[in-house]
Amino acid sequence: MAASATPSASPGNIRRVVAASLVGTTVEWYDFFLYGSAAALVFNTLFFPTGDPLVGTLLAFLTYAVGFAARPLGGIVFGHFGDRVGRKKLLVLSLLMMGGATFAMGLLPTHSAVGALAPVLLTLLRLVQGFALGGEWGGAVLLVSEHGGDARRGFWASWPQAGAPGGNLLATGVLALLAAVQSDEAFLAWGWRIPFLLSGVLVMIGLWIRISVTESPVFLEARRRAEEAEAAGAPEKPPVVEVFRTGWRQVLTAIGTRLGENVSYYVLTAFLLVYVTAHLGLPKSDALNAVLIGSAVHFVTIPAWGALSDRIGRRPVTLIGATGMAGWAFAFFALLDTRSFPLIALAVTVGLLLHGAMYGPQAAFISELFDTRVRYSGASMGSQLASLVGGALAPIIAVELLKDHGSSVPVSVYLCAASLVTVLTVWAARETRGRDLTRDAPAAVPPARAHARPGSVPLGGGPARPLGG
Repeated sequence: MAASATPSASPGNIRRVVAASLVGTTVEWYDFFLYGSAAALVFNTLFFPTGDPLVGTLLAFLTYAVGFAARPLGGIVFGHFGDRVGRKKLLVLSLLMMGGATFAMGLLPTHSAVGALAPVLLTLLRLVQGFALGGEWGGAVLLVSEHGGDARRGFWASWPQAGAPGGNLLATGVLALLAAVQSDEAFLAWGWRIPFLLSGVLVMIGLWIRISVTESPVFLEARRRAEEAEAAGAPEKPPVVEVFRTGWRQVLTAIGTRLGENVSYYVLTAFLLVYVTAHLGLPKSDALNAVLIGSAVHFVTIPAWGALSDRIGRRPVTLIGATGMAGWAFAFFALLDTRSFPLIALAVTVGLLLHGAMYGPQAAFISELFDTRVRYSGASMGSQLASLVGGALAPIIAVELLKDHGSSVPVSVYLCAASLVTVLTVWAARETRGRDLTRDAPAAVPPARAHARPGSVPLGGGPARPLGG
């Protein structure tokens, strides 16, 4: 008998699951982005003092990249146990690890107090942050994807994605508020610690909400079948091994899909702070307020892009964002160079709007690439390897290009190239909209189905089914 379609939670339950994922991811991205903003604004002075501000910033961004280096390892570890013991337990653990590391950063002594020990301690805590975030993304989007039905998965799964601009909005807003009410001297002396210590309160709120949700029904059913198979003498392979054995193409698709999105986001937010303050010589409040405005629009429009992907498909919406970003890469810096705050805000807002078209459908798209028994591992590995190649290096490459050439043109070329990688990847990928997550995907499309009408996905052993149904 054919398996039923992905079970859809009741409206009240799916909203609780979405709220738990959104609040948790907002808190975790607040912690992660807070470091990026601080690296651009204060860590270069407090932890990496040098004669050249750009060199100090480059050193600060190197520790920023260390967090990304830990994310694939976190993705592997959290993915393995998430596929074995459940999504919910691992999400609670990731939130506690991230919040604890961020709170501890607010208590760190600076270089003037303990010398070289200060950046070492900062780097170690950054590693904990990255390890925790490596397991957060996959679990949060899978919990929502596997609770929601096939027809509206793009919309529901896009809400945890909104946690990224939500966290950035919160982190940038707190920093902007402190910058407005404090002198630069007070902010450097002690004000920068407040946002990090605030993380402790936010984690408690996120933890309270996250503990209240139920485990994914799709996961529970998959575990039941795996235990029955193991009892019958078919031992289960480790999820990581299974991903590399049968799902490496999907992992590469996830990496390529995320590359342009990842590079563009960190150029539009983290590197922007450096460009506006160090290169253009404008107040840091201009950069922070521009990111604040753009993040507000970003937060609202990500679910709209996710909902659109339920109607026209994941690929078309992603291609809108990626091709648009390839062109906007040049207009973005041209608007920044005007030194006009309204145009700087416009540059960031349009850039984040295009980024949302890539980011909104991404959670559902990557979730639909993998089978349940390896979904946490596969989604986490693909997304975090892309973050290592893209997000970790983006601010460093951008700063180095600016330092070497004194011009934004090489940075624009870099951003455009990364976006085109995503265009090519998504163009070559198969549409996944409407996939039944309770059933394994076929290893390949049989020749008899090669002419199935557009807008359908061959599922299991049955005929192609209309998507969204």
